[in-house]
Amino acid sequence: MEQLKRLIREVPDFPKPGILFYDITTLLKDPVGLRQAVDVLADHYAGRKVDRVVGIEARGFIFAPMVAYRLNAGFVPVRKPKKLPAATARATYNLEYGQDALEMHRDAITPGQEVLIIDDLLATGGTAAAVAQLVESLGGRVAGIGFLIELEFLKGREKLTRYEVHSVLKYQK
Repeated sequence: MEQLKRLIREVPDFPKPGILFYDITTLLKDPVGLRQAVDVLADHYAGRKVDRVVGIEARGFIFAPMVAYRLNAGFVPVRKPKKLPAATARATYNLEYGQDALEMHRDAITPGQEVLIIDDLLATGGTAAAVAQLVESLGGRVAGIGFLIELEFLKGREKLTRYEVHSVLKYQK
């Protein structure tokens, strides 16, 4: 995993002073690193029943379809409001100052389906928790939540204790 960490560029003071941003674009452009990241994510769930893989806008769209392909599952995008053309279900969640929302097509998941949620980064856990609620509101069962990166010091797992969480790379500050 250290090899993958070396492919991630650390950008200080982005998007604002005091924040250390973990830029995955340097990993994405490396064919070996990209393949390894997808393989480690997908291999963790190999052999499990997964009907759909949900990818969270925007960077979850990079990994989720590749994981879905590897697991022989369908891919479902979760988007910001008013981006999907058919009837949607919505989940709202709290931000530091205000609220945000995410939407998924109502027909993307049918009751009883096993759903894996994939995103690039686990920070505070609010987004992933909202998506898990969205999946469950449509009758799906959350089979797991996977991330490329987890910022452990932000304690996002605490909002996801009901679910099995897997992170490929962990940072402790």
